[in-house]
Amino acid sequence: MVARTAGHCGPRGGVMAAPMKRAAGWGRWFCTAAAPRPWRLFGAMCLLRLPRITQPLEKEEEEMAALMEQIELEKSHYSDHEVRKLEEEEQLRRRKESAYDDDDEAPGKTVIMAQDLEDKWEQKLLGFEAAPRITDADKNNNRTSLNRKLDSNLMLLVKQKIGNQELWLLPQVEWQPGETLRSTAERAMATFLGDHIQAKILGNAPYGIYKYKFPRAIRTEDNVGAKVFFFKAFLQSSDLSQAELKEDYLWVTKDELGDYLKSEYLKKVNRFLLDL
Repeated sequence: MVARTAGHCGPRGGVMAAPMKRAAGWGRWFCTAAAPRPWRLFGAMCLLRLPRITQPLEKEEEEMAALMEQIELEKSHYSDHEVRKLEEEEQLRRRKESAYDDDDEAPGKTVIMAQDLEDKWEQKLLGFEAAPRITDADKNNNRTSLNRKLDSNLMLLVKQKIGNQELWLLPQVEWQPGETLRSTAERAMATFLGDHIQAKILGNAPYGIYKYKFPRAIRTEDNVGAKVFFFKAFLQSSDLSQAELKEDYLWVTKDELGDYLKSEYLKKVNRFLLDL
């Protein structure tokens, strides 16, 4: 006879709610009491601010761009403006040769030539000043600002208390029953940034996992360690004035992660983090 415990289970069919063991000398299975989960589960969010400007070109890229521009220019057709300018130049040449009388033009009529337009555009260009690639936040090395490293990805790090240590990590919270791992990661983001954050989450599956054991002083059979599942999201708005930042935080590039993350944790993050 098979001894059963709470939770519908059996040797065949049905869903087992608890682990099953083979009784010594018996050919059938019986259920034991539900074992506690030895690993605590966490969801973490890798929140990225995408580049706002392109990266500066390397020397070879500049040379190739200049070559392609020259080839395009040589093979291109005249634009409507260029055709108009050539026609006007031809008309002026004929007027000079035939002693054309300007008094025959309609009185009060203002003629804007293509060259006049080019002069106007040239003056407008001279008054244009491009925004600097290096911002005040770059000069001051203000790593709490989103207005820095405009040509690179920035990742959010927050300082969290793990045991008796305060560590820089991706925003993370512990999984709660009834949640998906993605919703846990979303809750982590909302916990540190508030509910007003606008972000696009990429997929429903984690991009990476980091597993570690607790110190021996607090480790038990029922509490071995933690598994952290990483998800990714793109920040949709650079205006975080409505965000409720509740912890110490930083916005750092991939190259700056080594200044804050522990080596093993950093290895796991670098596996799914691309800085294109």
